[in-house]
Amino acid sequence: MRAAVENGADAVYLGLDSGFNARARATNFRLDNVDGLMEFLHRRCVKGYVTLNTLAFTDELPRMEEVGRKLAAADVDAVLVQDLGVARLLREVCPELSLHASTQMTLTSAECIAVAQDLGMERVVLPRELSISEIRNISSKTDMPLEAFIHGALCVAYSGQCLTSESLGGRSANRGQCAQACRLAYDLICDGDDVDLGDQKYLLSPQDLAAYALTTDLIEAGICSFKIEGRLKTPEYVANTVQHYRRAIDAAVAGRKAEFTRREINDVEMSFSRGFSPGWLEGCDHKMLVPATSSAKRGVLLGEVVGVSYDRVTVRLESAIAAGDGVVFEGDREQNAEQGGRVYEVFRDSQRLSGPAEGGTVELAFDQYGVDVSALNVGLKVWKTDDPKLNKRLRATFAGPDARRRVALDVEVTAIVGEPLRIRATVSNRAGCEVTSEAVLELARKHALTEDVVREQLGRLGATIFELRDVRAKIEGGPMVPLSVLGQLRREMIERLNKADIATPRSIAPEPGLPRLRAAINGTANPNGEASGIVPAKRATQLNALCRSLEQLRVVVEEFAANESSPVVYADFADIRQYRDAVVVGRDAGVQVFPATPRIQKPGEMGLFKAMAKHEPEGVLIRNLSGLAFFRDLNIPTVADFSLNVTNELTAEYLMRHGAERVTASYDMNRDQLMELVSVVPSEWLEIVIHQHMPMFHMEHCVFCSVLSPGTNKTNCGRPCDFHKVELRDRIGMEHPLTADVGCRNTLFNATPQSSAEVVPALLQRGVQSFRIEFLYDDATRVRETLQLYRDLLSGHITGANVWQQLQASNRVGVTRGTLEERRNPLAIL
Repeated sequence: MRAAVENGADAVYLGLDSGFNARARATNFRLDNVDGLMEFLHRRCVKGYVTLNTLAFTDELPRMEEVGRKLAAADVDAVLVQDLGVARLLREVCPELSLHASTQMTLTSAECIAVAQDLGMERVVLPRELSISEIRNISSKTDMPLEAFIHGALCVAYSGQCLTSESLGGRSANRGQCAQACRLAYDLICDGDDVDLGDQKYLLSPQDLAAYALTTDLIEAGICSFKIEGRLKTPEYVANTVQHYRRAIDAAVAGRKAEFTRREINDVEMSFSRGFSPGWLEGCDHKMLVPATSSAKRGVLLGEVVGVSYDRVTVRLESAIAAGDGVVFEGDREQNAEQGGRVYEVFRDSQRLSGPAEGGTVELAFDQYGVDVSALNVGLKVWKTDDPKLNKRLRATFAGPDARRRVALDVEVTAIVGEPLRIRATVSNRAGCEVTSEAVLELARKHALTEDVVREQLGRLGATIFELRDVRAKIEGGPMVPLSVLGQLRREMIERLNKADIATPRSIAPEPGLPRLRAAINGTANPNGEASGIVPAKRATQLNALCRSLEQLRVVVEEFAANESSPVVYADFADIRQYRDAVVVGRDAGVQVFPATPRIQKPGEMGLFKAMAKHEPEGVLIRNLSGLAFFRDLNIPTVADFSLNVTNELTAEYLMRHGAERVTASYDMNRDQLMELVSVVPSEWLEIVIHQHMPMFHMEHCVFCSVLSPGTNKTNCGRPCDFHKVELRDRIGMEHPLTADVGCRNTLFNATPQSSAEVVPALLQRGVQSFRIEFLYDDATRVRETLQLYRDLLSGHITGANVWQQLQASNRVGVTRGTLEERRNPLAIL
């Protein structure tokens, strides 16, 4: 935090160790320290934003309200949220508390943002997958302040839409526990055959975002705030990146272009870099975004090995090197073949160098335990990974006793003969005070007080956080003021300013807000203020099915045609032109067919919704907030899918109130959390997916284009996704299917189907009436077998164990372990 403040940040995001923030592995702040943190920041004219940007489960809402109350009282400038229900709760607690929509909320268009505005959001952090032109489009259609990521690690999957860590390792990214499965190596299988991609192994690992050159373009596009990703980085990294982007912003605002030398860019890369790129800001270039040759921090390319002797390595330099720097020689990281160490000595022409070497050829020597020189070969690339001198220079910006960044201090001085000396001070951090001398001023015999003397003496602010800006002096009668008096009043002024109350009071609801919101769900409340359950009208249990091909849909429609429970068939096709045929097939058989929207809607893509609406479907499975609003306004029934992240009753009610007829329970819930949700919402609201291949990564990045096409994006790729069946094999041999949707966005599915069959009897007992099974590549025989097994389960003819064992599915609810689910090693993915 000090590194950010001293190097020019206007605001700092921070997470709490009490949870609910998307960086659970970071060293986070204690809730009872937030008051002091906010005072520190506000005295330096820096805003403090607290991240509560994870999903919250039903039993966590009381704690969430407690945290929210403390943050509102602590003068926090804004709270960053993902969960729609959490936003509602915080608004109920303190309407004056500013809320920012996290990038986890996946607000990819002005239409999505319009729905979020209903929640009282005051800023939206846009997804990283938007281009500058798309940002400009959004900005032109909304008055919502927009924030964009400018620097840091890029997630390959849409934030808030990644279930990979959970599906493979039991760690929820939506709960701040991402295991970074995108940084692992994968093999590509195309049409059943392994594809030799050479050294391209890290097929899902993007380069880091570095958009310093696009600062002016982003500001002109409508961005009001730049965000640097950095809570899992060092303070030196924070100092390094913040000072560079401070320069870039100041230059852009002044109408200049920020110019950075190659050395300055190398300095930023040294703090952390997997290779820099503009991300998606200049549009999609899948090959540039994911070169796939590495996933680790590499720093700066130092050069190439051109010679190896028994104790030295000769390197042709592209960057500077000095004794003490850290380097790594390229190799197969998966096979532990990479070597690295600290340079012991640097030689040029057999002469030992005392300073850094730039350009040309040098010899590097290592200590005897550092690098096995005999294992190195000519032609290897060498990377500089650490620069102690740079780190020392960066540390000096925030570790010293004196403040580098000052706040402006204005003073009004009144010095009139026969009256006390008065100094009135105001500071840009809202502090102010007035100090007065004990004695009245006498007429000067020689040196009367002047404004220059006042400015000089009051400007001696030393190690304080203040910087004298404006001095207004009213001097009458030629008064004499001893310098000791000015010094004493200056010290008193500083002491009072440091103690001045600069907090902004807020109105916080005196009574708990959660019971009121819960009571509104069920229309009544018990004496304890907790939501009382209601028993919905009993209707036939529905087994719905989601199909991913027209062939599957025809089989399911045939199976459902004579079913009195009126089940729904969801059509989730890559080619939405087939939705017309799907609706017709269902209508002819008297079966409801609901087409599914894409999970993402970006600027210019509302036409997809309009095309779906033309077919006049009985309903639609919607996967984003803009789809919810669009089809509601057309009076077309909607079911909210898992991607809207319903993990608590407040989110469920919000979606129901805004037009959904049912909501799909989030995959982030385990058995216990699901049962908790079922106990507090009307059961007819819920649809539970009980069989599926978990959709893990959902990406703007297209692997098909990146490695199976000579093109760079959907305009020139030739659409290999239309002709090839692709899987990605992970390090334990699982082959995960990869698909592309109508927007060319990829989804990687878990190879093993997941069944929640064992929890179905308990759900039926609680009154749940709508269940769903989802197919992926299943043929007609498998589709019929799966449908029959789940029919028998719902009718009580077989057990849940019979189902998942016959289907060779994993026995799990959601993505994290519940009390009655199989135990897994949560670190197995790593």
